[in-house]
Amino acid sequence: MNTSPKLTQGLLAGKRMSPRTMRRILNWWPPFFFARIHCEEIAEDWRSATVRMKMAWYNRNAVGTHFGGAMFAMTDPFFMLMLMQIMGPEYLVWDRHAAIDFKLPGRGTLRARFAIDEATIATIRAATADGNKYEPVLHADVVNAAGEVVLSVTKKLYIRRKPQKTGSAI
Repeated sequence: MNTSPKLTQGLLAGKRMSPRTMRRILNWWPPFFFARIHCEEIAEDWRSATVRMKMAWYNRNAVGTHFGGAMFAMTDPFFMLMLMQIMGPEYLVWDRHAAIDFKLPGRGTLRARFAIDEATIATIRAATADGNKYEPVLHADVVNAAGEVVLSVTKKLYIRRKPQKTGSAI
């Protein structure tokens, strides 16, 4: 009997979809929709994405600036979702750790840009080729309309190549 845990990732695991479809899903996803978080663009090759959040009365905190939880939410899933699509269904990709460094009060429309370069992807593939886990650390900034950094986020991901399925011997 196999007692190893089943390697699954939920609804989007192993599902190939276009960036356009993912963008539409995210823009109607209630945590984004009701915080006025809008995915503006996901590159056709999944190597970059741009997200914005407009200020409204219902996404402000007690002092009238963007709620910190909403600012984090606008950065939360993107590196993981991008790498799930880039690496393909033979890889597990999970968020492992996040750190936020608030620099300025968030006011007005905020934007975040996420990018993953070819060197990072090559490093991930090389580090996980034999089935070992790899935990890359990726960074993104959220900026205001003046281009000032409002917060910096650091994400550590867990990536591992799934074990190959073996047929049973007769």
